Amino acid sequence: MVELAQIFNEANIVAFLLLFFRFAALFIAVPIFSHNNIPMNIKATMAFFFTVVFYASMPPLHIALDIPTIILAILSEFFLGMVVGVALQLAYNVITFAGGQISFMMGFSMASAIDPQSGVSMPIISQFLSLLALMVLLALNLHHWMLLFIDHSLKTVPLGGFLMSNDEFHYLMHAASNMFLVGFIIAFPIIALSWLADVIFGMLMKTMPQFNLLVIGFPIKIMVAFAVLIATLTAVMLILKGQVQEAFNALEMLF
Repeated sequence: MVELAQIFNEANIVAFLLLFFRFAALFIAVPIFSHNNIPMNIKATMAFFFTVVFYASMPPLHIALDIPTIILAILSEFFLGMVVGVALQLAYNVITFAGGQISFMMGFSMASAIDPQSGVSMPIISQFLSLLALMVLLALNLHHWMLLFIDHSLKTVPLGGFLMSNDEFHYLMHAASNMFLVGFIIAFPIIALSWLADVIFGMLMKTMPQFNLLVIGFPIKIMVAFAVLIATLTAVMLILKGQVQEAFNALEMLF
């Protein structure tokens, strides 16, 4: 009974609670784990399971055991998960932004469907690229990277002791602007060919007034865009891989 009382003392319970909130925040915000098709009770069960697994490797708790300090520590753990999640989501959203630009140039901007990951309406090309990117992240073992990241963070970021630095804030601002830049670079081949097709169709309509743009032009643009998308799909996934790796390297600023 004495040993059991030592295990379930106040400090250990607070440490277990803070570790649970660290896992829960990451499972809410990080790609793959944050998928809307994963029920919230499953996420909570996963967070509890990994808390039990990682509890043995957790360093001692170094915060005051009073209510205001514990509440601030819980908020700190949620903030850590949100910062990590936003950094990785910005790298992942490069694909969805590029897909939106491609859909617009192909005339598919009105052809939208509910994205199962974000739960919002998204152009169909964006949804296709998003699901493909999700499979690529699973193939890259992103879920394993996150567990290794949490194990490393326990040794370097004390529970309840996370504070966001200026470098981390500037990186998130840079990642947000970089998302639009890289997304436009991904979509540029299709955008350029679509513009070129519009110029050619305009010249044809001047020389051949009987040329029907709606019947002939749009299907040709869609066919060309699909051909370019298929040809560049491997390069697009490599760009995504580079963006995610860059985001993970930037997470070292947390330490």
